[in-house]
This record gives sequence, C-alpha cells and structure tokens, in this order.
Amino acid sequence: MRPAVQWNSQKLARQGATRYRIWTVLMQSETSLPLRLALVGMSGAGKTFWTKKLAAEGWTAISCDDRIEEKLVARLVAGRHTGIHGVAAWMGWPDNPSYAEREAQYLEEEIHTLGEVLTSLEREPDKPLVLDTTGSVIYTGNNLLLRLRRRMTVVYLAASAQEQQLLIERYLSDPKPVLWRGAFQPKKGESPQETVARCYPMLISARRQSYEALAHCTLPVADLRHPALNAESFLSRIRGQLERGR
Repeated sequence: MRPAVQWNSQKLARQGATRYRIWTVLMQSETSLPLRLALVGMSGAGKTFWTKKLAAEGWTAISCDDRIEEKLVARLVAGRHTGIHGVAAWMGWPDNPSYAEREAQYLEEEIHTLGEVLTSLEREPDKPLVLDTTGSVIYTGNNLLLRLRRRMTVVYLAASAQEQQLLIERYLSDPKPVLWRGAFQPKKGESPQETVARCYPMLISARRQSYEALAHCTLPVADLRHPALNAESFLSRIRGQLERGR
C-alpha cells in the first residue's frame, strides 16, 4: 500500500542561486471508473494516437493541447501562429529570451485547462472519457494532480531507454511545446540542437519518477507498437495492469 503522501524533490538544474525542482507526489487513491482514462507521458509516447483510437470507438476524447491552444489563440494570432506547431513556434527555442515568460504563460493556461476538465468530471461523475494530457501535466500542482488521480485512471505510457533517442529526434524535427523548467542548460560552444540532445534525456529521467508516482498503471510504449493492436487490446492491457496491481 502506498503512503498517502510522500514528497521527493529532484533538482533539474541550477542557474545562479535559482533552483529548479520537480516535486513528486506519491498519492493513495482508488482508481476511477474504467471508462475514465488520463494518458500521461512524454511528447511522442503515443498519448494522442491512443486517444484517437478510443475516440474512433465512440469514446468522448479531450485534448489538453487543443484546449490550451484555444486559450492562447489571441497571442498566437498576433504572431501569425496556428496549431500545435504554432504553439511551439510561439514559445520559441528554450534559449530564446522570451521563452521563460511564455513557458510560464503556457503552464498557467494548462493549469486552467486541467482544472476545468476536472470540475466538469466532478459535476458528472459517471461521464466516460479519455483525456490526452500534455507531457507537462506533472507541473500543474499537487492539488490538481490529486484530483486527477481521484477522478480518473491514470495510465503512463513509458518510453524505454532505447526509445529516448527517437523522442529526441522527433522533438528536433517536429517540435511540440515542451516545458523545460530549467533543464535546458547550454554549454559554451554548443549549438541548441546539441544542448537538446544532451539535456533531453535528463528531462525524461527527471519526469519519469513523477509520471510513475501519478499513474495507476504503466504501459511500455514498445509493447504498444504492434500494428495489429487496436483500442480493445489497449484497454485489455490497462485492465491487466490494474488487476495485477491490486
């Protein structure tokens, strides 16, 4: 049995006297109804892919990325940006002077988005759906994460060490919004791409502990890549993990 709450902090980086920390919360709660899933994990792990698979089978699907984009639309339009790639372009590369401010704005809207989703679920406790979270959901604060874990079955799609390079390559070739939270630490003479290649694995490692603590079950991404797998196969794996965890 997990303790109700246990804190563990991991330093991501140090800039001057500023410490960047990610708080891991180990929370005790019952899993939600089987038809209320929240998918968590790094960008590129397959959250959106499986959300769309379930939506095609009639599930109500909510994309946090889409809702955050809606909240940012006025700022995006001002810079002639649209879509998820437009959000990434608006945020800029992590060494951009405006990045820290826009990272904070993005997180603020993500917090509002998750709060709205959870409030809706609390008003309609039997509403079935799948929630496609962002990779940065773990930064939304302990209150929201506790509510998320109480109201939904949280499924962590975990990339293996071997798949980390693929995630890095995807980020470099097809950037999505990423909250670095101080983990992007350039070295003298290093290009931004080289910094990403060096620091992204550390970001993944720092987040992994929080994803695992938040989730009711973990599915290795490598086990979900077979082209014959369908939505029912995905759900079957979740049910199996939950049964083994009892």
